[in-house]
Amino acid sequence: MANAQEFIDEMPEGLQTEIGERGASLSGGQRQRVFVAQGLAQGGDILLLDEPAAGMNPTEKVELIRLIQQVQKQFNLSVLLVEHSMKVVMGVCSRIAVLDYGVKIAEGTPQEIRSDPKVIEAYIGTRRSRN
Repeated sequence: MANAQEFIDEMPEGLQTEIGERGASLSGGQRQRVFVAQGLAQGGDILLLDEPAAGMNPTEKVELIRLIQQVQKQFNLSVLLVEHSMKVVMGVCSRIAVLDYGVKIAEGTPQEIRSDPKVIEAYIGTRRSRN
């Protein structure tokens, strides 16, 4: 839990820092690190992360990618990631399944996904309307 101690040490008053109701005084990145720590505290072999980059700025996303990679290695965990930020997905995942409106349209490595015509059409866009 070195990351937890590092996180605590970064706070203005360490463990005594007031974070407000439901972590209101934490940044988005700090809140997400707390959520990752909560997931680790539960134990198990799989860490489920649902939109961990939501509300993060680009710098926080880079920090999140590093944190997830470190957690994977340090705790030998598999990570199930649900995420819209392609930067985070490509930075963390070795295998990716892509859904479009709940239907799986592709599965593969990051390199395969980047060049998949269905993924390009759905997410980069040759469609005019997605009703």
